[in-house]
Amino acid sequence: MVIHVDARGCACPEPVIKTKKAIAQEHDEVVVLVDNKTALENVKRFAGKSKHQVTVEEVEDYYQLTLKK
Repeated sequence: MVIHVDARGCACPEPVIKTKKAIAQEHDEVVVLVDNKTALENVKRFAGKSKHQVTVEEVEDYYQLTLKK
């Protein structure tokens, strides 16, 4: 099952907190949307520490991160 987290417009550390809550629900895949490089790097770093594979795609004016266990 996939869960989506829309963290666009959120200041750090909120995107990481939202991602952490989504991961805690133990879904197969978490898709996170962020709109700035700082949030992108912070969520990527957090995902790596929590042993998730991360794929990043740039879509128009935001980034889509797909996290898989």
